[in-house]
Amino acid sequence: MSESEFRTYCETEFAPLKHVLLCPAKYLKIEEVINETQKHYQHEPLNTEKAARQHKEFVRILESQGIKTHLLEPSEKYPEQVFTRDIGFTVGRKIFIANMEMDIRFGEEALLKEWLTNADAEFVDLKGAGIEGGDVLIHGRTVYVGISERTSSESVPLLQNYLPGYEIVPVPIKKEYLHLDCVFNIISENEALLYPPALNQDEIDKLSARFNMIEVNEEDQFRLGVNVLSIGYKKLIALPGNKHTNNQLKKLGYEIIEADLSEIIKSGGAFRCCTLPLLRG
Repeated sequence: MSESEFRTYCETEFAPLKHVLLCPAKYLKIEEVINETQKHYQHEPLNTEKAARQHKEFVRILESQGIKTHLLEPSEKYPEQVFTRDIGFTVGRKIFIANMEMDIRFGEEALLKEWLTNADAEFVDLKGAGIEGGDVLIHGRTVYVGISERTSSESVPLLQNYLPGYEIVPVPIKKEYLHLDCVFNIISENEALLYPPALNQDEIDKLSARFNMIEVNEEDQFRLGVNVLSIGYKKLIALPGNKHTNNQLKKLGYEIIEADLSEIIKSGGAFRCCTLPLLRG
């Protein structure tokens, strides 16, 4: 792929998705328990073949919507490589390489750098503070950064240095939740999904002042109901089983494209986690 094939640009979480980077679930397994979903399944071996089939179908669905999919080559060294969102993120015209400090993910950045280099795509290699893409959500000139077990508060001034024209808003989440996008997800100019128990009331109040919140209940949250993927035009890819959340969204005029990612979800991530948008617009 050459640079002329696509430009990199993202300014929202919900503009039409044009190009996206994924990684097949070939070597997916639970090695370290990272959230309550994984904890539940830690003694139940993942069906890797089933996860790979589900991911392949997910890619097919994206392509059926006119989205260009790009795939990283999976490595047996990285059991969570399917979650490409965490190793990088695109803000404006810049692709950032995340600074991953957890042993289980450390090293995945090099594979993303290699792919971007081969694609003649420019990128910023973040160093100096832990930050993962699952904690980064974009809303125009505002970037929300989850302060979590994987992303430190020091990442806020680090990111601000690279994005002087943006407002960087830290959003602390409770430590039992992995990433911000597992508990808060912006799906339109003024609407967002939220799992309230994951945030303190002050944070809920601040976010609620900017967005109309669609609350995800505990049952759907166990299946990562917040972590849908917006592909534009009020279309969301979501799990069929999350009926309470899906019904709320349908009443608000969203089209729900159902996809079964149940085996991958056992490893603690869902649709947004599995996608690194390169171009929206």
